[in-house]
Amino acid sequence: MRKSRVVSAAIVGAAVTALVVTIGAAANAATLFSDDFNDGNASGWSTSGGTWSVTSGAYTQSSSSASAKAQAGSTSWTTATVSARVRPDAFGTNGSRGLGIAARVQSTSNFYALVVTGTAVQIREGASSVLASASFTASAGTTYTLSLSATGSSLVGSINGTQVVSASDSSLTSGRAGLLANYVRGTFDDVVTTDAAGPTPTTTPPTPPTSGPTTPPPTDPTPGPTGPTPPPASGVIGWAAMAGGTSGGAGGTTVTVSSWADLRTQAQASGARTILVSGMLSGSGTIEVTANKTIRGVGSGSGVSGTTLNIEDMTPANVIIQNLNIRGVPGGDAIQIENASHIWIDHNTLSSTIEDDVDFYDGMIDITHAGDYVTVSWNIVRDHWKTSLVGHSDGNSGEDVGHLRVTYHHNWFDRTFERSPRVRFGETVHVFNNYYTNVNNNSDSYAIASTMNAGVLVEGNVFENVQQACWSASGYADSDPGRLVARDNSLTNSGPCETNGSVAAIPYAYTAQSSTNVKASVTAGAGAGKL
Repeated sequence: MRKSRVVSAAIVGAAVTALVVTIGAAANAATLFSDDFNDGNASGWSTSGGTWSVTSGAYTQSSSSASAKAQAGSTSWTTATVSARVRPDAFGTNGSRGLGIAARVQSTSNFYALVVTGTAVQIREGASSVLASASFTASAGTTYTLSLSATGSSLVGSINGTQVVSASDSSLTSGRAGLLANYVRGTFDDVVTTDAAGPTPTTTPPTPPTSGPTTPPPTDPTPGPTGPTPPPASGVIGWAAMAGGTSGGAGGTTVTVSSWADLRTQAQASGARTILVSGMLSGSGTIEVTANKTIRGVGSGSGVSGTTLNIEDMTPANVIIQNLNIRGVPGGDAIQIENASHIWIDHNTLSSTIEDDVDFYDGMIDITHAGDYVTVSWNIVRDHWKTSLVGHSDGNSGEDVGHLRVTYHHNWFDRTFERSPRVRFGETVHVFNNYYTNVNNNSDSYAIASTMNAGVLVEGNVFENVQQACWSASGYADSDPGRLVARDNSLTNSGPCETNGSVAAIPYAYTAQSSTNVKASVTAGAGAGKL
């Protein structure tokens, strides 16, 4: 293992802030551009055609009588992924009309665009020349998260985190980011451009969803839904849904294992497969999980103990760990993610024995060495010290900056006395709608820490009996301060959630519940056996 551990860590980073456009900063190499328009202006954008204005924290094009374009950024960008939330106001009967985003914009007529019409999603060169098309039912008034990746001659388009269309064209090699409203009125928000390469195009695009979320992600601490939200039966939300998404072993064979040795054999085999774990399997050592795997427990009582599930050196890994009971691993991590991307940890119950020495167990879910595009959702993590580390040391900025994009949502952290999570360098780590209880073993106990200039958004969480909800401006231990924005969190008998600075915009669609409903939702829906 390459992991170098520092018991006390923190977060210093150099990522792009949410309300500002930042281009070409070496410390923010992965994030080229970010604008959520919450500053009330479109500084840095140039437009052609249409009627553009910033309204209610979004960029609106209100004319249907022109092919309207907006562009921003650098003409030197080559490998780039452009993402934005778009909402069409209406579609005409003409199939060339549509709303979308653009990459490699060289002029108002030369660019690649990902466009939704009422009946299709298309990759275009320019406003109307179609390179590839797939059926897609889009509805006026519905918000969709579009992502267009340009890598060499490969163009890949995704909607709401699912790849839906791809094309190959080499006529445009570099250019800016852009927005396109081709004789359509619409609204754009949360535009983010990174230098991340897109996924490998699929030969046949998967069937896209018929509609996207009808409510855009909140940008202010406004209440969410009025009642508890049940856990999703399927579907990943957050960073693991971006840049091609995470599908695990879908499309491969399905096998059932009832011994630790069989689990290890199947997890380490090549090729896509879904591995169903039957019963509690105990073993010693590490199981190396190879790419394109789903490992899912059968019922509510299946899982693994005493072993590390290691996901390492794969981009993308495309791994799902779901519905397992996972018990402490002496001297190691339960789930270890290193230099790997596109991983979904969902509906598991993870625990150890808190009475053991603090160094007896290591992390439950550790994401290090530029791990990326990870979602941790609907898990129970209980009776553990070093819960979830994002970024393993203060000295690893060269590898980690521009990576470590992680979403934590609807998890229950109970008696987890630190690192839930502790973040270095990641931007933006999104921690929303989680429930924290009894994080108060001593004066050093805390729930969330942002250090080494990481950007962390803490939104709609519930803290009960927590010594310190969040650290950021003060740093933590020997680490430098991080950045942290807090919205609509509930604190009962708990220390404050310390805030500091601003963070980059969240590029994916989600709906945060009001904190008043989170406890009921999480206690009812989190953990193994709740799918």
